[in-house]
Amino acid sequence: MVVRALRPPGPVAVLGGGNMGSGIAQACAQAGFTVRVRDVDAAALARGRGILEKMLEGAIARKKMTPIRRDEVLGRISFGTDLAAALDGAVLVIEAVFEDESVKRSLFAEVARLVAPEALVVTNTSSLSVESLGREFPGPGRFAGLHFFYPAAVNKLVEIIGGPRTEPATLAALERLVYLLRKIPITTRDAAGFCVNRFFVPYLNESARLADERVASLATIEEVGRELFGATLGPFELMNVTGVPIAFHAQASLHRAFGPAYAPSPLLESQFRSGKPWAWKETAVEPERKEVVRRRLLGLTLGIATRLVEEGVASAEATDRGATVGLRRAWGPFAQLASVGLAEGLTLVEEYAARWPADFPVSKELAERARRGERVWPLSYVRVERPGPAIAWVLLDRPEVLNSLSTDLLHQLETAFRSLESDPQLRVVVLAGSSPVFAAGADIAEMERKSLAEGVEFGFFGQRVAERIERFPTPVIALVEGYALGGGLELALSADFIVAAEGAQLGLPEVTVGIHPGMGGASRLTRLIGRARTKLLTYSGVPVSAEEAYRLGFVAKLVPADRAREEVQALAETIASRAPLGVRWIKQVIDRGMDAPLASALHLEAESAGHTFGTADRVEGMRAFLERRPPKFEGK
Repeated sequence: MVVRALRPPGPVAVLGGGNMGSGIAQACAQAGFTVRVRDVDAAALARGRGILEKMLEGAIARKKMTPIRRDEVLGRISFGTDLAAALDGAVLVIEAVFEDESVKRSLFAEVARLVAPEALVVTNTSSLSVESLGREFPGPGRFAGLHFFYPAAVNKLVEIIGGPRTEPATLAALERLVYLLRKIPITTRDAAGFCVNRFFVPYLNESARLADERVASLATIEEVGRELFGATLGPFELMNVTGVPIAFHAQASLHRAFGPAYAPSPLLESQFRSGKPWAWKETAVEPERKEVVRRRLLGLTLGIATRLVEEGVASAEATDRGATVGLRRAWGPFAQLASVGLAEGLTLVEEYAARWPADFPVSKELAERARRGERVWPLSYVRVERPGPAIAWVLLDRPEVLNSLSTDLLHQLETAFRSLESDPQLRVVVLAGSSPVFAAGADIAEMERKSLAEGVEFGFFGQRVAERIERFPTPVIALVEGYALGGGLELALSADFIVAAEGAQLGLPEVTVGIHPGMGGASRLTRLIGRARTKLLTYSGVPVSAEEAYRLGFVAKLVPADRAREEVQALAETIASRAPLGVRWIKQVIDRGMDAPLASALHLEAESAGHTFGTADRVEGMRAFLERRPPKFEGK
């Protein structure tokens, strides 16, 4: 199956103009897509347009958008009741009607008759089975789930859900779409609750259970929920805002999938049937009862999170990302597990599981790790992708904190480059962020806790990682999108050169938080743009645009923001097609000769160039030139 690339202007059809549909339409239009919103009647469309305009006005009030930009976004969105017109020529169809399986399946039956055979079709569902919804859809390989989190125009999390017959190319295209929407994707299996709602909705239900069992007052549970998860809202106020019916129906769905431990609390059901909000403010906080509430809620959360990872529903990294990005919590379940330690975490889970013998299984992996004396569940912050044997993309992967550089991330980055050094097929490495951000600097939350000695040690460690990148045998391209600030720019400067997306911001703002560059950024930047300009940037701490960085000379190439990855991949392929020994050796000549006297540098260059005449690549390259054919270099 050939999947068309999803890129602006599209068009994209959004079916349903309610709270979710209007937000999805706004997100797509802001990314440059032409959007057609379709709903059942003029009244529904008017409501949807009103929701959308209110969101845009709010963005203007928060100074996140200008009136001109608002008009531009609205100009890309049309509204109508004609399904065929909405689907005509659409490259992507996003269903966003309410959570009723029969309604959704009926709509997909209509879509199947009208949509182009190459279009991708997705359901925005938070709880329904993607496989079930797409069972009768022709071309199931192009059918998937795309769960936007509320409010869809603002919340950056999107769950990408593949059914058992969804093609990998479809999932890759949707991940690229989420990237273009400037959102953060997590991939999850098609299982009840997917990733986030699997542990989040039971938290709401357990809060109601605690009140129903008179363990604590509503106000006590509300306060513990805020404190435990670092959230703005506790469980009851959150349900008041998002809707008690949503919590009840989602829990009922989990109950059908996972059994008695997930049964809706009688109090949650009665609250749903009453149609009233939770009156938690009418109760008092009971400090002496907070600890038992904390243990119950944390045991439940850690138990479900470790199980869903063990089941292969989602990764531990995706689970934490879902909590911090989608739910806007301060910590994800695995970060909380690290804060208490695996032994205490297992105790909390076993305490909770004892309430449901045989119905709330404890993660075997958690038990085994705790038995081995491990303190934390390992999390990955760097990943390596290989689009082909000659090119590797090394991706900084903490998008929820703009890829800020923690000690763990730097250790993993060093390990990634060390593991690639011995690959004989590798010819180019691209260093980039997994999201459209390179790195917004060091992890200030971690840095704030460091002593003087630890700060010095961190600087030398960062220099060691940067030096490994700088001395990597093959070319390293740093792709800067969004931000490369502080330690992020210092890492980028250790690459052979920087390619920056238009609109990116680069700078060394360390003086704004009381320190200065220590990973080699000031020294490397001085060699590129001189002392005066480096002092200007480091003294003021004010970032510059990618365009200004290109003018100053520390960005080698500018590329369009919406095509940055494609442009850099093409550049990497061009370099990879050249004689690998010639490229490696000229890298050494340039790097070694830069700080040597001119006469020494010239001698080194001539000597190295002479040695290329003794390579098989030189013979092949010149013969191919004379025979007017592309050369086949082997690095020999």
